[in-house]
Amino acid sequence: MANCGHSQEVFLTASNSLDRTIKKPMIMKTLTARYMLLFFSLTAISTTLDAQTRNKTTATRKPTTTAKKPTAQKTNTKASTANLAAKPVDTVPVVVAEPPRDPLKMDTVKRTRRSESAIDRNALRDRTPLAYEHIREDDAVFRQFVWRELDVREKMNQSFRYKADEDNGNQRFINILLTAIKKGDVTAFSAGIGGEDDRLTTPMTLKEIGEKLVGKCKTDQIPDWAKDPEGSKGIMKDTFMCPEFNPDDIVKYMIKEEWIFDKESSRMYVRILGIAPVKATVDANTNVVLGESPVFWVYYPDLRPTLSSHEVYNGKNFGARMSWEELFESRFFSSSIVKSTIENSYDQYIRQYINDPILRLLEGEAMKEKIFNYEQNLWSY
Repeated sequence: MANCGHSQEVFLTASNSLDRTIKKPMIMKTLTARYMLLFFSLTAISTTLDAQTRNKTTATRKPTTTAKKPTAQKTNTKASTANLAAKPVDTVPVVVAEPPRDPLKMDTVKRTRRSESAIDRNALRDRTPLAYEHIREDDAVFRQFVWRELDVREKMNQSFRYKADEDNGNQRFINILLTAIKKGDVTAFSAGIGGEDDRLTTPMTLKEIGEKLVGKCKTDQIPDWAKDPEGSKGIMKDTFMCPEFNPDDIVKYMIKEEWIFDKESSRMYVRILGIAPVKATVDANTNVVLGESPVFWVYYPDLRPTLSSHEVYNGKNFGARMSWEELFESRFFSSSIVKSTIENSYDQYIRQYINDPILRLLEGEAMKEKIFNYEQNLWSY
């Protein structure tokens, strides 16, 4: 019995050892599976976190990436343009637009708020020029065209340079003329390239008149004080330099007139047809006068209503002032003949065939003498 119990105990011991031997690998496999599952879970979590981090970074950098895309496209476009054209687009100079300006800018004259005179001068505003006497074509037995040059620097023509201001503006004759053009009361006509077109064929705009009087605006380089306040960097910018009109630059006028003898009334008539301011062309480097030519022509009959409402300066008696229309009709000005249709088959100015200035004046006086003698020779004493 003792042997039997010992054998049973040995058997139980062997059985327990066998169970342990069998269970040990199973436990190891279970632990390994658990470790593998934990590893894969951590890996998946790490991958998810990395993906979220990348998404946030990409979302943060999207504006930068989007901003760079047009640059790349612009670079490709420039490269393509450079292949197609020899001159790159970005090397085209920037054109500065000319600023808007008044081509006939003159000083503004303020109107007085009280009467400047002790007498009532309302009659001046109501003046109207008298109509010309009608001349039938069949009665005009003698007709000649004459061109005169009027120099305002002569003593008799000082009224043309009177600089005072009145309610109707500055009293210089050129200012009266330009003001009438700006208001639209009269039309200015081009004098042509050489200043010889006096037939009133082409109307001019205010801009064209301004360019004729003062020239065009020019581009110049000046310091850019906005970008370089101290002026130490030498930054420059383009700007327009526009000259201003100076009325004192106009010192001569051209007058075109027609002399007519009316056989019905047996008298000689003279009718002014046009007036043109004359401007001298001066060399900018040497200040030498290169020549003189009319700027524009104005039809005198259209100008008469304007001239009748402006008075002429009278240095002898300020109360005995006449209107500009009366001055021209009464011939109260000094001038010299520079061209006429008398024995002038080549239609030339006197200066074109006579160089000496004194001889030119004498030739003009000879033309005036021929007109005078024609009228006198019609009478017998």
